[in-house]
Amino acid sequence: MATLYVVATPIGNLQDLSPRAVDTLKKAGLIIAEDTRVTMKLCQVFDFHAPLVSCHRHNENDKAQGLAVRIAGEDLTAALVTDAGTPCISDPGHEVVRACRDLKIPVIPIPGCCAGIAALSVSGYDAKEFSFYGFLPREKKALREKLSEIADGTGVAILHESPFRIIELTEAIANTLPEAEITVCCDLTKLHEKTISGRPDAVLNELLANEKTEKGEYCVVIDLHKVPREKKQEPDISISTEARLVEIMKQGISLREAQDRLILDGVKKNAVKQAAINLIKWFNAN
Repeated sequence: MATLYVVATPIGNLQDLSPRAVDTLKKAGLIIAEDTRVTMKLCQVFDFHAPLVSCHRHNENDKAQGLAVRIAGEDLTAALVTDAGTPCISDPGHEVVRACRDLKIPVIPIPGCCAGIAALSVSGYDAKEFSFYGFLPREKKALREKLSEIADGTGVAILHESPFRIIELTEAIANTLPEAEITVCCDLTKLHEKTISGRPDAVLNELLANEKTEKGEYCVVIDLHKVPREKKQEPDISISTEARLVEIMKQGISLREAQDRLILDGVKKNAVKQAAINLIKWFNAN
C-alpha cells in the first residue's frame, strides 16, 4: 500500500536515530531528502539502499505533486527526511505531505529529534504554553518589531539562528527585551554541544568572549514571563455609542454597517446592539 512516512533523523548524535526509524528507512522504496548528499552519509552508516530524490525549499513547489503521483502510481513505501531533525519544522516537506494527503495517501510520522524541543527541554522555563518562530527577519528594524510582537505572545518562544547571526540576534534581544531570560544552545547532541542561560546581556557577553561562537547551529529559547506587556489602547468611549453610530451614518453608511464598524473598533457587540435599538426607538418616536 502506498504510504509516506515522515521520519525524524538525528540532529547530531547518530545514536538518536530510533530503531523504528531505522526499520522504516531500511524498508523504504524511496527516500525523499532535503539534501541527498547529507542523507547519503546516513544511508552509508545504517546500510539503507533505497533510491534518493532531492526535495528542498527551492524545488519543493515544483516536485511535490509529481512525487505524490509517483508514490501512488508505483505503490511505494516512501520516507521523507531532512538534513537533521523533524521534517516540516522550519524545514522542507509540508508540500509533499499535503500533496500525498490530497491523493489520499496515508502519511505516518516516525517521531524523533527536534532541535527546538530539545533546547526547550533543557531551558528550565515553564513551557505549558510556547511558540515556535524559526528564523527571524534579518533587517534590524524588522527584527526589533518581530521581537516586540513575540513579547506579546505566549510566555516562551523558540527560535533558530545561524552561527553568523547569533551575536546580532542576542544583541537585539538584549536591547528589545532586557527583562527576558534566554537559553542559547549550540550543536545539541554533538561532541562539543554548549548551552548558555541567563539574562540577554550576560549571554551576549559570553558569546562575544567565545572565539568559536561562529561555529555550529543554534537554538534560542526566550522566557518572556517577566517582560512587561504593552497595554492595549482602549477604544474611545467618552462619546456615547449612539452618538458614534450617528456620526458614522452621516458618511452615508447604513445602521447595520455602522454597527459592524464600531464592533471592529473594539466596542462590545452587546453595547453596539443596544445603542442601535435606542436609536431606532428615538427615530420612531420622533
